[in-house]
Amino acid sequence: MIPPVPYALEINRFLQRHHYDRVEPKAALIDMDGTLYDSMPNHTAAWYRMMSEQGIECQRDEFYLYEGATGAATINKLFLRAYNRNATPEEVESLYHLKTLYFQEQPPVKPMPGVKEMLEILKEIGMRRVLVTGSGQNSLLNRISTDFPDIFETEMRVTSRDVTHGKPHPEPFIRAMQLARVKPSQSIVIENAPLGVEAGDKAGAFTIGITTGPIPRKAMEDAGAAIVFDSMPEFAEKLPSLILSLLTVIKEP
Repeated sequence: MIPPVPYALEINRFLQRHHYDRVEPKAALIDMDGTLYDSMPNHTAAWYRMMSEQGIECQRDEFYLYEGATGAATINKLFLRAYNRNATPEEVESLYHLKTLYFQEQPPVKPMPGVKEMLEILKEIGMRRVLVTGSGQNSLLNRISTDFPDIFETEMRVTSRDVTHGKPHPEPFIRAMQLARVKPSQSIVIENAPLGVEAGDKAGAFTIGITTGPIPRKAMEDAGAAIVFDSMPEFAEKLPSLILSLLTVIKEP
């Protein structure tokens, strides 16, 4: 008896929904905060402190849901809620600078457990790797080459400075596909937050959600994740079989 192909159900659902015959994974488009680095607790603390000092009511955990958006988009979201208007460009610049300072005051963040193993697998099987982040903070971006040597080529990065629309708009991942010279059906997205998952799915990539924080897996499923893993170590362990299944499964008629 031939054993079932792992993840065949999830892959077929994705193929049917996007009207692809198959996925041919050639590039991995990878988020940074909460995916490569365990940085979201520091980000949420910095956002909460900065916004609270402005007299804007907010909850620290809500900033997990805004992960992947540009700083300007996050500021405008709270300004619209509090003041019924967008922030001015000057306010955005000033407030994001303050948030960045508060982030830098906190203890250095560490790579996410399991992420180095995951990246080495992608490198070993020859998949192109593109960093796709809504952040523009150099405090982490400048560490990428040191913490993950020979993983991301310098030009294979999309940050908030490179796009007009941040996540959940698909532009960051479309831009990443252009850099990697791949089609959507040749791309996988690796994300840990609903906005990033939504952006990856809208861009047409096989989008993988990983629960590395307090966001429930259902939120990522609802955002369009083709499959969700409960941790980065689990994803790293299952990645080879997932890639093999993606190369094997063809859309059922």
